Amino acid sequence: MSIVFHWFLPTNGDGRRLVEPDQPVPGVAGGQRPATLDYLTQIASAAENLGIEGALTPTGPWCDDAWVTTAALAQRTHRLKFIVAFRPGMMSPTLSAQMAATYQLHTGGRLILNVVTGGDSAEQHMYGDWLDKEGRYERCGEFLEIVRRLWTGEVVDLDGAHLHVERATLGRQPDPVPPLYFGGSSPAALKVAAAHTDVYLTWGEPPAQVAEKLDRVRAEAEAVGRTMRFGIRLHVVSRDRSEDAWAAADALLDGISDDEIAAVHARMATTESEGQKRMLALHGGSRANLEVAPNLWAGVGLARGGAGTALVGSHEEVADRIEEYAALGIDEFVLSGYPHLEELYWFGEGVLPLLERRGAWKRPLAAAAGMRTGSLGSGGVSFGVVPVPDR
Repeated sequence: MSIVFHWFLPTNGDGRRLVEPDQPVPGVAGGQRPATLDYLTQIASAAENLGIEGALTPTGPWCDDAWVTTAALAQRTHRLKFIVAFRPGMMSPTLSAQMAATYQLHTGGRLILNVVTGGDSAEQHMYGDWLDKEGRYERCGEFLEIVRRLWTGEVVDLDGAHLHVERATLGRQPDPVPPLYFGGSSPAALKVAAAHTDVYLTWGEPPAQVAEKLDRVRAEAEAVGRTMRFGIRLHVVSRDRSEDAWAAADALLDGISDDEIAAVHARMATTESEGQKRMLALHGGSRANLEVAPNLWAGVGLARGGAGTALVGSHEEVADRIEEYAALGIDEFVLSGYPHLEELYWFGEGVLPLLERRGAWKRPLAAAAGMRTGSLGSGGVSFGVVPVPDR
């Protein structure tokens, strides 16, 4: 089975560094790059042309709404699927199931759903959700049971500990049924993932830790008679030369002081998320020893929450590490980089052709067509000279 690649849509803005200053520095490229619809369209269109399958759009008060943003982007793209992150506690399961069916109708079936239970009570409180972590996972299980049954055309009655629906039904079922992606590292998370979802997502931990986690999810799924696919969420810094990639990774932390790193670490240390705790343990709040496994850099987590590691190296090294994770059972890679447009081209032009030649990845469609510059040999670099076609 071919590896599947997805990219990330930075709906909270973008930049050349992990955290950009409020005002650009004169004479230095960079600064805040707003997440306008035009900019996000550039990323989505580039992803389509390079052979990327889908694009993950996050959820939270710090970014724009994923449903609305991707519905707009779907009208500006042709093939790209959208992995819409959403929180089950924020809306009714019947409404969510209905929205998914409508989305599939108007996009030609390009919806994937990423279920985010919520690992930070302070953030959940902003939305008016006061359940504790265990309660959120219980409610998530009930929510997904209702949605799954509605999508089969069933009339649903469920009187759960947290959710209660009577005679719930849909006038339209989604076609196709959107796959459900799910992340979480706690025992409660693994049980929900195994019982209700299709693809389990892990953040980019060292291969040995990823292998151990996948084994636990497989065991949970087998216990309820199901099988799972697996994905991984990583950043990437890929260059023609390994030393250039490492220099680019180090530059992502330019302008971020040790005091600011300490403040981020202190804030993240209060999280209830087991996955976030595992990310923090990789760097411990220190800039020292950030290569936590070959070509796996934990520097992203010094300045940002969520996925905190990046694959860093030459295109060949990054391709090697991707194949290493694939050998553990990872089928899908959800990648990103800073800035997301430029890093997408580094990855798409440098790493994907290598994996294609190795037989690890199959391009979904033929490479984008269009006039090419030609080569010195064909004479196509001069104005007025028609390039000699390849034989």
